[in-house]
Amino acid sequence: MDELGQLAESAGAVITDRVIQRGRHPTSYYLGRGKLDELRQAINSSGYTVAIFDDELSPIQQRNLEAALEIKVIDRSALILDTFAQRARTSEGQLQVELAQHQYLLPRLAGQWTHLERLGGGIGTRGPGETQLETDRRIIRRRIRHLQGQLDTVRKQRALQRQRHVRNQVPIVSLVGYTNAGKSTLFNRILKDGVVLAEDRVFSTLDPITRAVFLPSGFRVLLTDSVGFIQKLPPILVAAFRATLEELDQASLLLHVVDISHRNASEQSQVVEDTLKNLNLSSRPRILVLNKADLFTGDSAGELDSFLDNLSIDKTKTAIISANTGFGIHDLLGKIEYQLQNSLG
Repeated sequence: MDELGQLAESAGAVITDRVIQRGRHPTSYYLGRGKLDELRQAINSSGYTVAIFDDELSPIQQRNLEAALEIKVIDRSALILDTFAQRARTSEGQLQVELAQHQYLLPRLAGQWTHLERLGGGIGTRGPGETQLETDRRIIRRRIRHLQGQLDTVRKQRALQRQRHVRNQVPIVSLVGYTNAGKSTLFNRILKDGVVLAEDRVFSTLDPITRAVFLPSGFRVLLTDSVGFIQKLPPILVAAFRATLEELDQASLLLHVVDISHRNASEQSQVVEDTLKNLNLSSRPRILVLNKADLFTGDSAGELDSFLDNLSIDKTKTAIISANTGFGIHDLLGKIEYQLQNSLG
């Protein structure tokens, strides 16, 4: 719920309250009747205008909730899509977000035209509402096909670029990690030119970026920063960003960046590992980069030691750093070079 709140604030919302219900089987309203009445009454006390649900709502659940609460209702997927839309800067990123938005909207169109459907009644109920609905569906399907065609072209262009990198024998090192783990700050620290936006908010970097880097020995690699992962990432967004995620498939080495100062560091790390598994990248060589070590001082330094003792880690494949202060960066660069030499022979 804290993460949902961060997403909402990142999208520009002001949080007035949060409600939790433990239930095994979501209803057609997602919530039980009692909790629904509680939400309805809260509108009068807090004056909230949007209800954001942490799970993905079915089109029917969303329509029922909006009818019952008489306010706008969105789910986690819609919130993530909105956040991505704000962050997309390149034409490719905008294409990918627009494709995901249209795929999300298509099954939810029916509720947009219920006010027009009431115009038809009895015999011949195929009135202007249904006509408009079908028209909109055709327009969206056509737009989806167009966007998919454009992204196919992008994928082909990326494939050609990757072939050139292979021919030139330039290894690719990709940063992966949970959103807000500090990947972009680390990217900037290694490059020392501040080319990537690095902010303390979720999804501050959406579009992937690649730069050439020379390791301490003069060995040249390509360093790539990409979008962070998050729990319950909508499948349509994963599909839309396939061209971006394919970059990871060409990486010789992955740097899994973890914010060890976060209280849910282990859970966030597991989300990344599960995502890499779904992308068939579990066996790819990697270094576990434990970031934000500068936040552990005094008593909290003992917590860090305890945290590390509980990890079954290979020290040659683990680096403790602070991308913010530069602590441990030289050690990390040495381990990158060592792992590349071993994996590439």
